[in-house]
Amino acid sequence: MPEDMELERLKRRKMLKFMNELFRKKFEKEREIQDPKEVLGKILTDRAWDVLRAAESQYPKATRQVVDELARLVLEGKLSRPISGGQLMLLFRSLGMNVRLQTRICILENGKLKTLEEKLREK
Repeated sequence: MPEDMELERLKRRKMLKFMNELFRKKFEKEREIQDPKEVLGKILTDRAWDVLRAAESQYPKATRQVVDELARLVLEGKLSRPISGGQLMLLFRSLGMNVRLQTRICILENGKLKTLEEKLREK
């Protein structure tokens, strides 16, 4: 009788260990699949990717936290509307991150697009 109880206890312990390992692997697999940028790809529009790249280069740690939080909100269904570049810029500025974008002025002349710098060099 005591041997049966010991055997049963060992079986339960082994089963719990197996189930924990199975859940851990499943959790890691889901975590790998859910890349935050991949999740944000569903809602970022317009020039939002340009703003995000600029923010990452200027504020890498803080931007990573913002991206993770936005992805979490998307996955939970709390954020489903598209986010434009302007809206993302406002979000970063409201968080105290003054993201600077490279700005170019282009001129269309004779069917060719030229930057203001190229146009001024011609004259």
